[in-house]
Amino acid sequence: MKPFFTSIALLITGFFFAQQLGNIQSGEVLSYRIHYGIFTAGNATLTATKTTYNNLPHLYVKGTGRSSGAVRAFFKVDDLYESYINYNTGLPSFYVRNVSEGSYKQHYETAFNHENQTLILTDKKNPKNGSKLIKSVKGVQDMLSAFYYLRSMDASQLKVGAVKDINIWIDDELFPFRLKVADTETIKTKFGKVNCLKIIPSVMSGRVFKDKEGVTLWVTNDANHIPVSIKAELAVGSLKADLDGYQNVKFPIAFKK
Repeated sequence: MKPFFTSIALLITGFFFAQQLGNIQSGEVLSYRIHYGIFTAGNATLTATKTTYNNLPHLYVKGTGRSSGAVRAFFKVDDLYESYINYNTGLPSFYVRNVSEGSYKQHYETAFNHENQTLILTDKKNPKNGSKLIKSVKGVQDMLSAFYYLRSMDASQLKVGAVKDINIWIDDELFPFRLKVADTETIKTKFGKVNCLKIIPSVMSGRVFKDKEGVTLWVTNDANHIPVSIKAELAVGSLKADLDGYQNVKFPIAFKK
């Protein structure tokens, strides 16, 4: 089974596909509270900064996850995810996953070559394993880039009933996902109520999630497409992640009291 915070990172970052990154503002910060009911298990944060990578404009995205409170006392989590996303294509160039979750520790770096559909995987935790050249597929995303690739998707592509397929590189494997825009709903958040798209991804049961469609995700029904709430029926119980803070979002979010 995938580790606890890896599952949440996957939920937040993993289910979308778009065409450009023009509506991501440099300096944007999104933070989430991860919890079982009223019991806080940890926090996750995503930051995005415009930069240059290999002499090309990129978006540097960093995701962190950390357990807190009583959970941290018996299950210490310190996760770091990084992705350099080509600003013109929306495809990842370089991806880092460095996680420590209890006794589980992993540190991978992945360099993507989209022209010949290959990637180079380096196991930094076990240097003796060296680097591997792996065949990939067209348009592959990593766990972070998939989320930001979503953000400029045209509203016509996310109408109720729409189905989207995407291939996401996770750890050292390629996973196919399919998402369905099931409905629109008004969701209550700490900032007020907001109209959202209700997204149901189809995932592999028996590995992370309890059922094939055991995840429900609500994203703002606007130009931001920011996840405000995520509910997952995991093999170990029900888990939620809710938007806890946001800064430098390019478009105003229409929260209402």
